[in-house]
Amino acid sequence: MNSLLEGWFLWFILFWVVLLVVLMGIGGYFMFRKFGKSLPKQDGKSDLDWEEYYVDQTIHLWNDEQKHLLNELVTPVPDLFRPVAKQKIAGKIGQLAIEEKATSITQELLIRGYIIATPKRDHKFLRKKLAEMDIDVTPYNKYFELAADKPTQSIQR
Repeated sequence: MNSLLEGWFLWFILFWVVLLVVLMGIGGYFMFRKFGKSLPKQDGKSDLDWEEYYVDQTIHLWNDEQKHLLNELVTPVPDLFRPVAKQKIAGKIGQLAIEEKATSITQELLIRGYIIATPKRDHKFLRKKLAEMDIDVTPYNKYFELAADKPTQSIQR
């Protein structure tokens, strides 16, 4: 009598077991990263809390033109991750605006915050997008050079 776990059926089951373990591992990795960002730091607030705080405190400084520019700059980010990227970038821009006591979000402040908020590996996409939009990147080269492939150091709050 033939067992069900012979031949092609065995390989089919093994394929699905390996696939499910790999996919759950990938999903778990991203869930753990999100969980880590939501844990409170020494000041009692998490990174996500600070992002939300900076966005809430500076929402009135954004005009439609700058919102459109931010939306345009994040188009290279895949749709699934775009809202998270926008929140992180807007949080960094808001932080800079508060530190500098800005009265509005300018194009210079937006691009500088975008550069600081994103990892170095993503800067080539930003440079390409800025070139497509006919925005000169020369004034921002020092920020591209200063950016590291690690998270930016948080300022004293």
